[in-house]
Amino acid sequence: MMGLVLAAAMIGTSFVGMPTGAKAAPSEAYTWRNVVTGGGGGFVPGIIFNTSEKDLVYARTDIGGAYRWNPSNNSWIPLTDSVGFVDWNKNGVDALATDAIDPNRVYMATGTYTNDWDPDNGQIMRSTDRGNTWEVTKLPFKVGGNMPGRSLGERLMIDPNKNSILYFGARSGNGLWRSTDYGVTWNKVTSFPNPGTYVEDPSYPYTSDIVGLAWITFDPSTGSPGQATQTIYVGVADKKESVYRSTDGGATWSAVPGQPTGFVPHHGVLSANGNLYISYSEKAGPYDGRKGEVWKFNTATGKWTDISPVPSSSADNIFGYGGLAVDAQHPDTLMVATMNAWWPDETIYRSTDGGATWSPIWEWDGYPSRKLRYTLDISGAPWLDFNTQPEPPEVTPKLGWMIGDLEIDPFNSDKMLYGTGATIYGTNNLTNWDKGGKINIAVAAKGVEETAVIDLISPPAGAHLISGLGDVTGFRHDDLTKAPAKMMINPRSTTGMDYAELDPSFIVRVGTADKQKYPNSKSIGFSRDGGSNWYEASSEPAGTTGGGYVALSADGNAVLWSTSDKGVFVSKSSNSSWTASTGVPAGAKIASDRVNPKKFYASLNGKFYVSTDGGATFTASAATGLPTQGDLNFKAMPGREGDIWLAGGSTSSAYGLWHSTDSGATFTKLSNVEEANVIGFGKAAPGQSYMALYTSAKIDGVRGIFRSDDAGASWERINDDQHQYASTNSAITGDPRIYGRVYLGTNGRGIIYADREGGPVEPVQNSTISPAAASFDKQAGKQADISVTLTLNGNTLKDILNGSKPLTAGTNYTLSGSSVTLSKSYLAQLPNGSATLTFRFSAGADALLTLSVSDSTASQQPSISPAAATFDKKVENQADIPVALNLHGSSLTGILNGSKPLVSGTDYTLSGSTVTLSKSYLAQLPAGATQLAFTFSQGSPAMLSLTVKDTTNAPAGAFKVQTYNGSTAATVNTLNPRIKLTNTGTESLNLAEVKLRYYYTADSSKAQNIFFDWSTVGSANLTGIFGSVKAPTPHADTYAEIGFKDSAGSLAPGQSLEIQVRISKEDWSDYTQTEDYSFDASASSYTDRTTVTGFVGGNLVWGIEP
Repeated sequence: MMGLVLAAAMIGTSFVGMPTGAKAAPSEAYTWRNVVTGGGGGFVPGIIFNTSEKDLVYARTDIGGAYRWNPSNNSWIPLTDSVGFVDWNKNGVDALATDAIDPNRVYMATGTYTNDWDPDNGQIMRSTDRGNTWEVTKLPFKVGGNMPGRSLGERLMIDPNKNSILYFGARSGNGLWRSTDYGVTWNKVTSFPNPGTYVEDPSYPYTSDIVGLAWITFDPSTGSPGQATQTIYVGVADKKESVYRSTDGGATWSAVPGQPTGFVPHHGVLSANGNLYISYSEKAGPYDGRKGEVWKFNTATGKWTDISPVPSSSADNIFGYGGLAVDAQHPDTLMVATMNAWWPDETIYRSTDGGATWSPIWEWDGYPSRKLRYTLDISGAPWLDFNTQPEPPEVTPKLGWMIGDLEIDPFNSDKMLYGTGATIYGTNNLTNWDKGGKINIAVAAKGVEETAVIDLISPPAGAHLISGLGDVTGFRHDDLTKAPAKMMINPRSTTGMDYAELDPSFIVRVGTADKQKYPNSKSIGFSRDGGSNWYEASSEPAGTTGGGYVALSADGNAVLWSTSDKGVFVSKSSNSSWTASTGVPAGAKIASDRVNPKKFYASLNGKFYVSTDGGATFTASAATGLPTQGDLNFKAMPGREGDIWLAGGSTSSAYGLWHSTDSGATFTKLSNVEEANVIGFGKAAPGQSYMALYTSAKIDGVRGIFRSDDAGASWERINDDQHQYASTNSAITGDPRIYGRVYLGTNGRGIIYADREGGPVEPVQNSTISPAAASFDKQAGKQADISVTLTLNGNTLKDILNGSKPLTAGTNYTLSGSSVTLSKSYLAQLPNGSATLTFRFSAGADALLTLSVSDSTASQQPSISPAAATFDKKVENQADIPVALNLHGSSLTGILNGSKPLVSGTDYTLSGSTVTLSKSYLAQLPAGATQLAFTFSQGSPAMLSLTVKDTTNAPAGAFKVQTYNGSTAATVNTLNPRIKLTNTGTESLNLAEVKLRYYYTADSSKAQNIFFDWSTVGSANLTGIFGSVKAPTPHADTYAEIGFKDSAGSLAPGQSLEIQVRISKEDWSDYTQTEDYSFDASASSYTDRTTVTGFVGGNLVWGIEP
C-alpha cells in the first residue's frame, strides 16, 4: 500500500535562487561564460536519452548539476546555473528522468551528501520546459548525488504509460517513494519490503550510509496509454535479495525468485523482447569493485542466465560491471563496461546475440601488445592524456575509468555515449564494431565544465589566467575560449599557488604528490615561464605529505609553505632546504606582501600573524574580531605595502569582509558587507588609482557576486539570478589588465569569467611570436641579428623586457611592420646561458622568447665516435674497429690502455681524422670490459669503452636471450629489462635448470627488490635473487638472477617465453643505467643480447660474463 501524502514540507514550491525582486543597489549587467577546458574534468555518472524524441539527451553530474544536449552545435547546455549559494546541494544530481509522453517534462533528485557534510534534505526538482526553469518539492530525507553508488540508476523513473506517476528509490533506508501528480507530492510505498542493507564501509562517515535503492525499470507492455504500468522492477543495494518486482502497479512487491546473490545491481535494462539485463559489482562504486557479473532474466519464462563476458569465478575477473546498454532497435544487442579495471585500461564488451557471446573493445595480441577495436580522439580536450607517457600495455589516453553509465541512442544504433571520471566520450559509428572495423571514439563533453576550483591567479604579465583545480591539477589558460593543450604537472595536484608580484613569470604551486606511484616525487613545483612548464623542487620539508598553502615573496627569493601536516616552512636557498617558521600555527592560511619582499602574513582561528624577516619568524598582531570558523581568504593589495583584505567566517561566528592598511596590526570590518567568502583584485576603474575589488558575498540582504570601484565604500552586484553557480566560496580574482573582468571559481561548474556588457564581450585575442626560442653565438664571426615575426591579432607591440628591464627601441631592437629585429650588438652583451625576453602587447597575454646565449670562441673539447664498441675474439668474427676523431683544432697525441700506450702503426693506424684499431691487437685483449683513452694536444682525453667477448667455445644451440629495456632514460628509479628466451636446440629445455643474469651497477648499498610483472610462464613460477660480480667493473658490480620453479615446466624446441622484470631499491632512489653492462639504450624491441647471460645446470650456455 501507499503511505499517506506528506504534509506541507512535501508540497512543491517555485525554485528561484534568491527572493523574487530582491537586489543590491545598484547592479550592473554582465556577460557570463565558462572558461573552456573542453573535457568536463569531473565524473559524469548518468546519461539519459528520451525515448520518444530524437536528440533529447541529458547528462547528470555528481557536484556540477545537469546538462541538456544541444544538437545544433553538438554541445551541452547547463541547466542549474540558477542554483544559489545557500542552495548548493541542488547541484548534486543523484537521478534524472525525462518524460517520453511529454518530452518537455524533466525531473531530478538532488542533494549532495547524506551525512552531516550537507545540512539540508534533498528535493525533487521538476521542469516543464526541459530544464530551463525548475520547481521544487522538498523531501523529508537527504539525497546523495556525490555519495557512493551515484552511478547506479536510474533511481528516478516516470511511468511510460501514465506520466503523472513517478517512482524514486531513496538512500539511507528510506525506501521507495511514489508521486501521482507529476512530482508535486510524494508518498512512501510502505509495501516495498527492502530499503537496502548494503553499506560501503561503516567505519568512515562518507561510506557508512545505506546505499539504498539502485534503479527502477518499467515493463511498458504491461500497461496502456493513460493506464498505469503494472509490472515494475526495482534494484536494491542488497547482496542477498537485490531485484524486486510488482505485477499490480506497485501495490505489492516480492523478490524475483532464482536471482543471483553476492553482488550489488548497478543497472537493470529491459529489452524490447522481454529480457531484463543486469550488471553487478561487489561494490557500489564508483571507485571500487574487483568482482562482478552480468545476468539475463527472461521475464516470460523466469529463467536467469549468467552471461558475464568474464565470469566472476575467473582469475581474469578483477573488476565489477557498471555501465549497461541495450540497443532499442536491436534488442539482442547489448553492451557493458567494466567498473574499475584500472590497468591496463577499462574494457567495453559488445554482444549481438543476447549475451551468448561477447566481443571486447580490446584484446591481447602478444603481451604487452593489444589489439584495439577503436580510435580515440581527444583533440577536443588534449589534456585528457594527463601528460603521461605510459609503457605498454598501457596507452594514453585511456578509454576511461569509473564507466558507471553507457548508453546507445534509441534512435541511432551507431551513436553511443558514456561517462567517465573525467569526461564524456562518444562514437557515431558504433556498428562498425560488428563489421570487424574500428569505432571512432571522441570527446563528447563540449559545454560540460565540471571542475572543482581550488585557486585562481591572474598575473600582471603572461597568461591572463592560471587555475588550480581538483582532480585535473589545473591549467595555464592562454585562450579562455579554447581547451588547454596540457594540464600542469610536477606536482600532479594543486592545493595552492602564488606568483612573485615583481617577477610574475615565476610561479609556485603545492599539491599532494603520489609517492606510492612516484616515490621520489615532491609536492611542490615551480614555473619560470608563467605556468607553461613546471619542475619539481629538489627537496621538501621532512616527512610532509604536501598539500596546504603557499606564498611567494614579492621578489620571488623566498617561498613560504604552510603544509597540511607538518607546519609552516620557509626556503630561501633555491628550495634545496627548508626551515620551520616560528610563531605561526600549523595549518595557517598564508600570503605575501606584494611590495615588501620581507613581509609575509598568516591567519588561523581569529588570529593574524606578521613576518618581517622573510617568513623566518612570525608575531601575532593585536587585531581582534576576525573569523574563527568557516571560510578564510585574505590577500595583499598589489602596489600598496601592508594593504590587506580578508573575507570569511560563518553564520555562527564573525562573518564578512575586513580591511587593514597597517600590515595587519588592525582590521576594520566593512559594515556594508553582511557575509563574504572570497576576495580578489582587478584593474582599477577609469579615473581610479585603487584596484577594483571582487567578492562572493551577501550585501543588502542579497547573495551574489559584487564589485567595488572605491575600496569597498560601495558595491555593485554584477551577477543575476540566472548566473549564481551554487558554491562560489573557493576562489575569485579580477584581471589586473582588463577593468571589470572577473574570474570565479565554483565547486563543480568549472571556472566562470565575466565582463561588463560595455566591456570586452569577446576575450582578447593573444598575440604570438615566432620563433619562441633562438640561439646566439657570441663568437665574432658567428654573431647575427635575430628576427622575430609577430602575429599581432589586432594588437600592437608595447615593449620588450629582459626581466624587468626594458630594451631600447631603435638601439637594442627595431620594429618594422610585424617583424622585430634584435640587434646583435645588444645580444653580444648578454651573459652566456639562458635568457627570456618578454614581448608585451597592447592587450592579451605576453609572449616569451627563450634565448640560448653561448660563446664558441674558446676551443671545443675533442671527442671520438663511437664511444663504445664490441670485439669478438672468435677468428671468423674478428674485425678492425674504426674510430672517428672530432679534433676541433687539436691533434691526437696517443692512445692508452690503462697506463700502457698503444703502438702507432702496429696496434692502430691514423689516417686523417680516423683511427683504425687493429684486430691483431684487439685479439690479444682479455674478454671483458676495457677502456682506451685517446689523448689530444689540448682538452681532456676521450674514452672508448670496449666490450671484448670470445664466442669460440660458446655452447651451440641450447638457447638464446633477447632483450630490450622498457625505459631507456639515463636516470630511473626502476630498471625494467624485458627478456625473451628462445630454445634454439633440438630437445625440450627443463626451465628449472635455467638461470638468467642481468648485470648493472647498483650505485649504492641499499637493499633491492625484484618484481615480475608478467611472464608467459606465469609470474608466480619465477624466482629472483641478487648477486655480486666477482670482479666488479665500472659497468657491473651486481646482477639480478632470474630462475624458474619446477612448476614452470619445460620449453619446447623453437618455442619462446617472455619475462617483464622490475628492479628497484628499497628506498626507490635512482639508478644511473647508461653505462650498465646489460643495458641497451638503442633497442626498442627484442634484440640478441650477449651481455645478459644464460646458464643451464650452472654452465654458461649464452652470453659473456663481465
